[in-house]
Amino acid sequence: MNRYKNLEIWKDAIKLAKAVHVLTESLPKEETYGLKSQLRRAAVSVASNIAEGAGRNTNGEFHQFLGIAIGSAFEVDTQLIIGVELGYFSNDAVAALTKDIDSIANRTFKLQQTLKPTTRQGVGGPKT
Repeated sequence: MNRYKNLEIWKDAIKLAKAVHVLTESLPKEETYGLKSQLRRAAVSVASNIAEGAGRNTNGEFHQFLGIAIGSAFEVDTQLIIGVELGYFSNDAVAALTKDIDSIANRTFKLQQTLKPTTRQGVGGPKT
């Protein structure tokens, strides 16, 4: 049932969350509930959505949660860019994380493409 723990993308997403946590320690106090909180939440969301999707009953649900994980990865990437633009992080500090984010997002997308989403019935779904 814990098949997500065998996924390299999940393991790498855990490492990403830890690295973001460490990086954000240096943010000023006024960012505690702003960029610091947002970055940490988004980074945790990547691994969490991979795990939640893997624990769902259908490939379609897993597909959906992998999409959310990819979105969270891009959210982290964007917030890191904002942190650089605001002078909180150096380009060097963010470069390795950006590479990791790209790798996680690309591999998650490839896994997602192997899963067939289920067709939703009802409002807006196909008519039979």
